[in-house]
Amino acid sequence: MRRRNSVPRGRSRHTSAIVVDRTKLGESDLILTLLEHDGSQGRAVAKGARKPGGKLAARVQLFCELDLLLAQGRNLDVVAEAQLTNPHQALRGDLERVSAASVVCEVAKLTSFPDAHDPFLAPICSRALLACEQAADQAHLDLVVGAYALKVLSHQGWRPVLDECVACGDAAVTRFSCAAGGALCESCARNIEGAEPVDAATLGWLAVLVGSTFDQLLEVPIDGQVSSLLLAICHRWAATYLESRLRAFEFMLSV
Repeated sequence: MRRRNSVPRGRSRHTSAIVVDRTKLGESDLILTLLEHDGSQGRAVAKGARKPGGKLAARVQLFCELDLLLAQGRNLDVVAEAQLTNPHQALRGDLERVSAASVVCEVAKLTSFPDAHDPFLAPICSRALLACEQAADQAHLDLVVGAYALKVLSHQGWRPVLDECVACGDAAVTRFSCAAGGALCESCARNIEGAEPVDAATLGWLAVLVGSTFDQLLEVPIDGQVSSLLLAICHRWAATYLESRLRAFEFMLSV
């Protein structure tokens, strides 16, 4: 005889995932948006996860990395078991770090899709969350978040052109346009509405964000004004190509 709380064999699956979003359901449940280990996006109901002292309450927080047993439900999977593999505890209670990690999860949610496997996505999201814990100051948090957004979008085909004019190939670039796809020479920029002035140092920093590891970015000397400028450019780039309002990104820019 099957125990009442057991999961029917053949109707469950194990997975590992990062919690990238949570939505309230009813009085005590949550719908979790998950970035699964294969890069696909999953959704599952965590029953009773909003009850104080509930067994799932501390295990399904935003940013948590989990091993999960999911039972097939009528519309959504249901969390049958959840074991923490990395709670990213150092993010908790720190507004700047929570803000940065929230942007990472926001971008992760918008760049992953159900049944679309991409093994690049989960490891880089996990590493970016760890980097948010490791960053020494706000300037390095800016670098981590900007780099994460540019790296993921570049991987998915939206890499900015930084070393020459995106329109004509001229190496003498003085402007930048997210809508155009990157750097522009002065002549081509006349035909691009909203093309902004940019110097070689800023373009160089954007290339660093795309091409450097998080370990390297955490060690590089960076001025707060420069990091804020880079973060703002990365926000505009992500908002342009994800075609979405990035509220967590906007909040981080305002902190």
